Amino acid sequence: MKRKNIAAVLLPVALALGVVGGIFIGRYITVSPLTPAEKKLHEILGIIRNEYVDQLDIDSLLEANLPHILESLDPHSTYIPASELQEVNSQLDSSFSGVGVTFQIVSDSVRVMEVVPGGPAERVGVLPGDRIISANGKVLTGPEVTSDSVFHTLRGKKGTEVKLKVVRNSSLKPLEFDVTRDDIPMNSVDCTYVMEDGVGYIRVSKFARTTYQEFFQALGALKEKGVEKFVIDLRGNTGGYMDQAIFMANEFLPEGKLIVYSKGRVRANETTAISDGNGSFLDSEIVVLTDEITASASEIFAGAIQDNDRGLVIGRRSFGKGLVQNQTEFKDNSAMRLTVARYFTPSGRSIQKPYTLGASGSYDLDIADRFSHGEMFNVDSIRLDKSKVFKTPNGREVYGGGGIMPDIFVPEDTVGITSYYINVANKGLLQKFAFGVADKYRGMLNGVKTLPRLMKVLPRDNTLLENFVKFAADNGVPARWYYINESRELLLRQIKAFIARDVLGLEACIQVLNDGDPTVTKAVRLLKEGESPVSIKNTQKKT
Repeated sequence: MKRKNIAAVLLPVALALGVVGGIFIGRYITVSPLTPAEKKLHEILGIIRNEYVDQLDIDSLLEANLPHILESLDPHSTYIPASELQEVNSQLDSSFSGVGVTFQIVSDSVRVMEVVPGGPAERVGVLPGDRIISANGKVLTGPEVTSDSVFHTLRGKKGTEVKLKVVRNSSLKPLEFDVTRDDIPMNSVDCTYVMEDGVGYIRVSKFARTTYQEFFQALGALKEKGVEKFVIDLRGNTGGYMDQAIFMANEFLPEGKLIVYSKGRVRANETTAISDGNGSFLDSEIVVLTDEITASASEIFAGAIQDNDRGLVIGRRSFGKGLVQNQTEFKDNSAMRLTVARYFTPSGRSIQKPYTLGASGSYDLDIADRFSHGEMFNVDSIRLDKSKVFKTPNGREVYGGGGIMPDIFVPEDTVGITSYYINVANKGLLQKFAFGVADKYRGMLNGVKTLPRLMKVLPRDNTLLENFVKFAADNGVPARWYYINESRELLLRQIKAFIARDVLGLEACIQVLNDGDPTVTKAVRLLKEGESPVSIKNTQKKT
């Protein structure tokens, strides 16, 4: 596919390829006289080298402390040792064999940030937010744990098994999962299908090197099927290459519309992206779905659509990552990612949520805090900074200082979540049972090619549920029919979704889950009723 040339003003951003989570690659080298404090540090190191009671390797001492120095600046500045750089840079670039999670080391523990859709970890029930405390008996907690050691523990030859022990907030005891390593799918557009009445759905799970190409092809495929309205699902998308989000937004914006800009202390780190008007979907109606995990490049796209009055944002407040990092690689193959700018949406708002220098704990716990004060369930519980109010061209009020606030709020769906459901979900029994069903009827299901056909040949709902309840009881979760009936629709939908994934693939799985998703339902209803997001003026709808 031939990529369009966006206006010259976009070039500084387009040259920023190769950055993870909306990060720019570049060199940030400042030559200036040493300050008194810098001179003192040089003197202290010299004294340590010459007079400390034990002989020390000053280079090793600095290497060990550089991460702490950078981490004290802000939540996203970081030091990457040479042993980890290749692994870190490859996360969005190539296929590999492993368990299929992205992680971050937080407070000396391995926090699962994302579970790759369709990957081995997802198939057994590992969830974002889980803390991996051991793998094949190797402890993965404490100050000695490093990204390098975790990479080498989790990745491995396809077909080999790793036993993970994880801690989950909803479980009193650690959970164990047997994960069989497999090739990790790196596609970023996970699902594309026609929903109904000319409405199409596209889910973008990350912003990798090929995301714009995948996205444009998905738009074209849907357009050929008569789709004129689009639901673009960015829920759970933690970001990636920022230029890909810019190219995507350009498809929907008329010429001369601001997409994003960044401001820093050094002019070289300041960039501006403006649409060129050559997009192929300038008249298409769109809605964008977000949640509390939607971050970075995802927020750039959502902010550009919202601030230009081009479409509605539906769901929950996004994560709030609006800092730009330069990556500087050193001669020893280590690297530093230093925050050098903030990016701003077209209305002029910074969506970076607050943080305190040198105190990342509250920043890391922000999502949990949102749950605790009710933001996920009630729009009135959202703590908006009323001092940071901005207006779109149509006069709608939008807020800065902490993520993208949706035009239409849809609370976290808790229907059917009972103690029984939590127990079977925590043990990964839904996935295991679904795989067993698919395996049992494999000969018959091999001829099934469509989702409607699959739904017809599956056992009746009552039979499917009764068989699952017996399976769960045999695996340590006794039947509690009051709660089972409360969770009936949720259990059946999840079981069918996992069977669909095993038989037809991830796209079919997502379709089944979307069928009962209140955020997707709301988006489709608005598009079908003809409430064109382009014509929304002066009102900010809420439900």
